[in-house]
Amino acid sequence: MITGPNMSGKSALLRQTALIVLMAQMGSFVPAKHANIGLVDKIFTRVGASDNISSGESTFMVEMNETASILNNLSDRSLILLDEIGRGTSTYDGISIAWAIAEFIHEHPTAKAKTLFATHYHELNEMTQSMKRIKNYNVSVKEINNKILFMRKLVPGGSEHSFGIHVAKMAGMPKRCWTEPIRY
Repeated sequence: MITGPNMSGKSALLRQTALIVLMAQMGSFVPAKHANIGLVDKIFTRVGASDNISSGESTFMVEMNETASILNNLSDRSLILLDEIGRGTSTYDGISIAWAIAEFIHEHPTAKAKTLFATHYHELNEMTQSMKRIKNYNVSVKEINNKILFMRKLVPGGSEHSFGIHVAKMAGMPKRCWTEPIRY
């Protein structure tokens, strides 16, 4: 389980992992001092967000279709890379779906696929308490004078913050978007 702020590099880490494993499988050089990569028969990725207008599928439906395909075709030697599963629906439904998917992969009766699951649902950090194969990691940041510095380093432990407001400020959102009270 990989948590961490927006813009910290979680998606880049997933893409990098897919490329390195693919390169290693074909006997190519990998950018590392050393690497222990077992045999992988399939690399499954669910990274990015796009709809399929021609088929009338929302971004969320495309995400669910692709995730269902992964779950229905995984093997013991699969590598699964999932990025923010469940983000396209309500928070409650999204957390429930993400939790169920992680639990399905963990509890699969025949396949113990290696999986990297990047998420902003910090509640998923709790899965390590009851599921021994799940480990928490986060892409670290340093907070200095109410500003964040992206360290681009994967470290053990779960993150509890997404720093979304910090990223909104970095993007140039007007100050009153986060300083004025919300009126309904």
